[in-house]
Formats: sequence, structure tokens, C-alpha cells
Amino acid sequence: MSDAQDVVGAGVPVPHSRVGAQQGVLNIVGAHLYAEDARGRILLGLRHPDSVYAPSTHHFLAGHCEQESAVACLVREAREEAGLVIDADDVEFAHAVHLVDPPGTRPRMQLIFRARRWTGTPTILEPDKCVGWGWWYPHDLPDPIVPYTRAAIEAIQAGHLYTEIGWT
Repeated sequence: MSDAQDVVGAGVPVPHSRVGAQQGVLNIVGAHLYAEDARGRILLGLRHPDSVYAPSTHHFLAGHCEQESAVACLVREAREEAGLVIDADDVEFAHAVHLVDPPGTRPRMQLIFRARRWTGTPTILEPDKCVGWGWWYPHDLPDPIVPYTRAAIEAIQAGHLYTEIGWT
């Protein structure tokens, strides 16, 4: 490695001019569950009417990554929010949505993971965040639904891995 680089993170070399320098706005990373039942329906929750983000709107089971991997976040959130037990080995990447919503706000990288298997029945365990769980066919999604949730479901159905929303 040359003198002009340090290793930061997962072995990614970063030029010294960027190490410790003022950085741009960091992205928030979210992990989302794409769970499809045997009938082809997708699990969505109805967000609480007092939610700061998307009140009274349908959305994936999801959470923000903390000091953990995105898959570990998904596994944790599924258990905390709905009582679903998912083994990390039963999770596969399904889609990413990189968005700024609304424009001018902090960007978000929303990672959607498909769970091939899980145990448990979706239960409301955080009633201050979610007031109900339901299974919906991709061609008959509920309204209202978080726009990027709809975009991700449509993209997954079409076999696409990546969507951008709100970038100019």
C-alpha cells in the first residue's frame, strides 16, 4: 500500500486527503423484510397514526441499522416488531432503494432482504409503531403505502435489484 492511503473500514483504501476531513452527509441505512407467504402475498405493516414518518401508511417491517450488519438488523427487528424468528442463513438480498425523500433531507439506503423461511406469526409487539400486520398480493397493494415500498415491490417482481428515488 502506498503512503498516500490508509485502510478504513472493510479493507477499502481511502486517500489521506479524505481521512479525517470534513465529510458530506452520511446516509441512514435501513433493513427491510420482504416476506412472501405460500400464496405469494407480502407482509406489510400499517404504521401508527402518530408515527413521525409515514403515519397511517403501509410499509415493510423495517428498522435502522445500529452497530450491526444489515442482516443482523433485519433479524433483530423481525423479532422485536413482529415476533418472527429468522435465521440469518435464510435471508437473501432482494433489492436496494437509494432515496432522498423528500428532496433536501438526509439520504437513505434502504436494503430489502427476502426471508426464505421464518417461524412465528406476525404479532403486534410495538403498538406505538405498528397497528396491524397484513398479507398483500403484489398486484393488489394497500393504499396508502410508502412510495418506496411500492417501488421496491414492483422492482423485485420485475427482477430489478436497484432503484433511485428523489435524486436530481
